[in-house]
Amino acid sequence: MKVDGKHFRSIWRERDGWSVGAIDQRRLPHEFIVAKLTSCEDAAVAIRDMLVRGAPLIGATAAYGMALAMREDPSDGGLRRAYETLIVTRPTAINLKWALDEMRVALAPIDPLERAEAAYARADEIVEQDVEINRGIADNGLKLIEAIVAGKKPGETVNVLTHCNAGWLATVDWGTATAPIYLAHERGIRIHVWVDETRPRNQGASLTAWELGRHGVAHTVIPDNTGGHLMQHGMVDLAIVGTDRVAANGDVCNKIGTYLKALAAHDNNVPFYVALPSPTIDFAVNDGIRDIPIEQRSGTEVTDMTGRTADGRLETVRIVPEGSPVANYAFDVTPARLVTGLITERGVLKPDRASLAAAFPERIAPAAE
Repeated sequence: MKVDGKHFRSIWRERDGWSVGAIDQRRLPHEFIVAKLTSCEDAAVAIRDMLVRGAPLIGATAAYGMALAMREDPSDGGLRRAYETLIVTRPTAINLKWALDEMRVALAPIDPLERAEAAYARADEIVEQDVEINRGIADNGLKLIEAIVAGKKPGETVNVLTHCNAGWLATVDWGTATAPIYLAHERGIRIHVWVDETRPRNQGASLTAWELGRHGVAHTVIPDNTGGHLMQHGMVDLAIVGTDRVAANGDVCNKIGTYLKALAAHDNNVPFYVALPSPTIDFAVNDGIRDIPIEQRSGTEVTDMTGRTADGRLETVRIVPEGSPVANYAFDVTPARLVTGLITERGVLKPDRASLAAAFPERIAPAAE
């Protein structure tokens, strides 16, 4: 996608051929900084500290982390240590395990002397596959937007509500939930996005608004609790969100607050879609509410906020009284019954096991091992 007219991806191999560049998302929207990853530990820190975030991008970063590790130590022990280092960085997004398993399967059978080159090649394939998948999501999601356009008067705007950041910053390019939005924008469809701020980390206000603005897509940032009001007054045509893991029964795990948006959409007959790449499906989990681990992050994400002051300085301030306990559940699970459809690279699917299994039979066996 574009930043002020220039194409960017969220992660890439640098010109030296081995180090990895990534946009430091902790610094957005106030500073555009590129970080350089030169070791497996750099990749682990980038994932754990949310320099990179979003399930598909976490997977891509982990793949490059394995490649960096093989450059340092391609032995069987080095391969095992790299896997163990990276797998514990974030517990909820299944793309992390998927990418690491893909790398291990590719590397374990071959001579250690060949592993570094093979690791970079497989990581590059995972990155390009993510871009291709998300473009497929864009094509399939566009059909839903075009159907809404067909029911409107000429020139009327399609209003989409999204939550958190499921944009190109959460993937390698295009995004998941935003992919149909970007394609609609390119096709000349009048489209406007209601951007949930997404407390406590404000990924909507900081990241989604930033990337939509830099690409020229009309949008409005709203407090998280505004969506229900907008739906009641007919100001939302559809909601599209991303996901960090989809259970075999169609339950969807996404950023905290997604469940409440789904409830509001259901109550107001607003279509609620979830956009996902196939590596996000976890056939090993049959009940998302019961079985998906929910990450609990530092309380400082709730108590503290960072922003730019009127004189241009970046400052962090505390907004919660000293001594007040806080809880920071990073994700929630939306039951399949509240999901209108799953937008995938192979079409828009019903949120149930039969539909997922029919569309992605190759994903069942690896996830169940």
